[in-house]
Amino acid sequence: MPQSAPSTLQQPPGVRIDVGGQAVIEGVMMRSPRSLAVAVRKPNGDIALKEDEWRSLSERFPFLKWPVLRGSVVFVEALVNGIQALSFSASQASGTEEEQASPLSIALTMAVGMGLAILLFVILPHALSGYLLALLGPGYGLNSISFNLVDGLLKISLFLAYVWGISFFGEVRRLFEYHGAEHKSIYAYEAGAELTVANARGYSRLHPRCGTSFIVLVMLISIAFFSAAFSLLPGAAAAGSWRSLPFMGLKLVFMFPVAGLAYELTRFCSRRMDRKLTRVVVSPGMWLQHLTTREPSDDQLEIALSALKSALAMEQAKREVALAQVSVP
Repeated sequence: MPQSAPSTLQQPPGVRIDVGGQAVIEGVMMRSPRSLAVAVRKPNGDIALKEDEWRSLSERFPFLKWPVLRGSVVFVEALVNGIQALSFSASQASGTEEEQASPLSIALTMAVGMGLAILLFVILPHALSGYLLALLGPGYGLNSISFNLVDGLLKISLFLAYVWGISFFGEVRRLFEYHGAEHKSIYAYEAGAELTVANARGYSRLHPRCGTSFIVLVMLISIAFFSAAFSLLPGAAAAGSWRSLPFMGLKLVFMFPVAGLAYELTRFCSRRMDRKLTRVVVSPGMWLQHLTTREPSDDQLEIALSALKSALAMEQAKREVALAQVSVP
C-alpha cells in the first residue's frame, strides 16, 4: 500500500551507495543495490510511496557480475523495474489505484516495446543502408566502413527525430522534468549534500550515467564493432542490398556484447569526469540530455528526493541487519 514519504534522510555513515533512477508518470523511481522506491504525486497533492526489496540476478548467479556480461543484465533488469514502476505511477497519478501489472503483462509489454525498438532502430536503418549503398554499386557490403557508418548515422538520426518529436507532448515534457529532478537529486547525494529541495535545485540536470548517454554510446560503439565483426563473416562483402537482411539476426545477438561494452565505458567515465578524455567520450550523451531532461519544479524535486531517501533508508536498514548478523557469535 502507498505510504507517506519520509521526512528525514537516513544514510549509512561514510558509505556512498550506488543509486540509479528513472522518471515515471508524475514521479520518480530510485533503486539501490537491494531496494527500490517509487514516489508519485497523486491528484490531491499527496505523495504515494511504494517500497520494495530488490535482489539482482547477479546476487544469485555471481558469474553475471563479470565485466561486459553485467551490462546486459543491468539493462534487462532496468526494463523490468521500469515497467513495474510505470504501472504503479500510472494508477496513482490517475487516482484509480488499479492492480499492479502481472509478470505476464510485463513480459508482453517488454516484448512489444523491444519489437518496436528493433523495427525502428535496427531493421529500418539496416535496410535503408543496404538499399542506399546498393545504388552506388558493388564494394559496399556489411564488412565495409561505409555500410556501418551509414547504418549508425541513420540509427542516431532516427533516435534524435523520435526524441525531438515526442518532446512536444505535454505528458512527455512532464516526464522529462521528472528526469531532470532525478538527476539533480542523485547529484546532491553523490556530493554529500543534505537532501533538501534547496540543495538539489542547484545541481545539473545532466548526468553521465544517464540511460540517454548509454543509448548514444551503444550506437557509436556498434559502428566500430559491427565493422570489425562482419569483416570476418563469409558472404558479408557481397551483402550490400536486401541480401544483407539475414545478417540482422546476428546483429541482434551481437547487441548484447555491444550493450555490455557501452555499460562498462559509461561506468568507467562516470567515475573519472575530472579527466578531459572521459568528458569528450560522454559529451554526445550529455548533449542529448538537453532534449531528454527539463528543469524541474520544486514539487518535482520533492518527489525525486522522497524516492531517493526511501531507497537509501531501506538500504541502510538492510546493511545494519547484515552487520548485526555477522557480529552475533
